[in-house]
Amino acid sequence: MEKLIDIKGVKKWYKKKKSNELIEAVKGISFQVDRGEVVGLLGPNGAGKTTLIKMMCGLLIPNEGSVTINGFDIKSQRLKALRHISVVLEGNRNLYWRLTVRENLEYFSGNRGMSKKAVSQKVDELLERFNLTNKSHEQVNTLSRGMQQKLSIAVALLADTDIIFLDEPTLGLDIETSYEIRKLLTEIAKKENKTILLSSHDMPVVQEICERVVIINGGEVVTDEKVQNLLELFDTKAYSFTLTKALNKQQLAVLNHNFLANMSQEENGETKLEVTISHSEEFYQVIDLLKEFHASIEKIDRASIDFEKVFMKIVKGEPENEVTLSATS
Repeated sequence: MEKLIDIKGVKKWYKKKKSNELIEAVKGISFQVDRGEVVGLLGPNGAGKTTLIKMMCGLLIPNEGSVTINGFDIKSQRLKALRHISVVLEGNRNLYWRLTVRENLEYFSGNRGMSKKAVSQKVDELLERFNLTNKSHEQVNTLSRGMQQKLSIAVALLADTDIIFLDEPTLGLDIETSYEIRKLLTEIAKKENKTILLSSHDMPVVQEICERVVIINGGEVVTDEKVQNLLELFDTKAYSFTLTKALNKQQLAVLNHNFLANMSQEENGETKLEVTISHSEEFYQVIDLLKEFHASIEKIDRASIDFEKVFMKIVKGEPENEVTLSATS
């Protein structure tokens, strides 16, 4: 496979204000992304993800290691590297607000060296595809956040780069617009043969669109694996307990000290306790704790697990031999 993004041993540190103490934001991250892959770049706040993103976009220079985009080093060949990547950053200030929808598309294509005439047909196609035709002559600052986000993605597609980087593409959107964006991204991933790197806290988006995830925590890669493999790994260790009454906060905290536990109240009055464990033998430890809490169990089922639970379990700190699977090559 052709590697479009190649990150090797990247480190970035900063000097703490008013002292010489060094803060290591990124501690030697390495991973690759092949042509046509859709990869989620995930991590909790403070994990080093934003610093890494800035280095990939050429906004920061690594202290050590290298970032290569389609064979071009982001440090020594920055302009050549950036010709192969389009970026939609978090928020909606990726556009000129006092220009119309069409003018934004024409302006940013001009920045890429394309004439207005050359992109005219493509602009019309994108406006129709993103359901923006009837808004084409309206100023961007009058549009809803969802429409602004769709336009930002359309601008990225118009550039026709090999790589599209999307930072929180569904942040702050309503359910309907978020679904529309997810549908568009899924279509792009399947039909455009683009390499997409997606950063998001919206786990349904990650689960629906991404084939693989790279999860960063504490400035290091803790997991690099296919989404389906992770779901299958954790699915065998997720259980749902139906209880006659809810556990108290202290009891739930004890469970969460060793496992990932979540309790909810159903409409029929039942209490559902979902527990994700690391090893099969821990199932009996959960049972012993529930017995100690004098909890009455009505039913035990295997729980279906979504990627949000997988992400939380990994970030919480699973043993290395359980979660850090062999990296996808």
